[in-house]
Amino acid sequence: MTKSDSGKETTLRIAQRPEADELLARSPLAALVGMLLDQQVPMEWAFTGPYTLAERMGSDDLDAAEIAAYDPEAFTALFTTKPALHRYPGSMAQRVQQLCQYLVAEYEGDASAVWRDADTGEELLRRLNELPGFGTQKAQIFLALLGKQFGVRPAGWRTAAGAYGEDGSRRSVADITGPESLAEVRAYKQEAKAAAKAAKAAKTTAKTGTAAKTGTAAKAAKTAKGSPNAKG
Repeated sequence: MTKSDSGKETTLRIAQRPEADELLARSPLAALVGMLLDQQVPMEWAFTGPYTLAERMGSDDLDAAEIAAYDPEAFTALFTTKPALHRYPGSMAQRVQQLCQYLVAEYEGDASAVWRDADTGEELLRRLNELPGFGTQKAQIFLALLGKQFGVRPAGWRTAAGAYGEDGSRRSVADITGPESLAEVRAYKQEAKAAAKAAKAAKTTAKTGTAAKTGTAAKAAKTAKGSPNAKG
């Protein structure tokens, strides 16, 4: 995966650590694992995880078959050893192992086979979405990462990636090419989070207001029914 489909060398600056980014650029499995870890932690932390894991396994790369067959408790220990690989090291260790077991069962342990012969963006999205731990959003972001930075561009890949595939966007890890774009992506995420929080608060307020009006109307009706002047 060091070279993209265009034949150019792939250079990444996602983890913001040269050795970690170098591994992500040449190892399809490392890139997948980094994407899997990218939740509820800073992006740099998530994408440095594959490099740290490889180091702790005594290797310069990750091997799906080795991880799939690893003793679960021992593998979890690799994640929980300080500094931990994730905010939730136990559960993420399990997810990484499940991902590798799936890759062994479905792709003979070759992570790049997930996208290597995908003819369309839609097909690639389906394959990514089938990976353990990959929902639609994560699958679309990784598809965008493949297209924008690895040159993996089956027909219709931008459409399949949704908004994450837009040229010039600053929505996700797919758009990070250095410290400046990292800051822009982080700002976008913070704004989106704030907007979602505000929308939720507005919805709750509207719901509370509706309930209060309904309660008041019901109380008024009950009072009117019990009035001496009410007809029965």
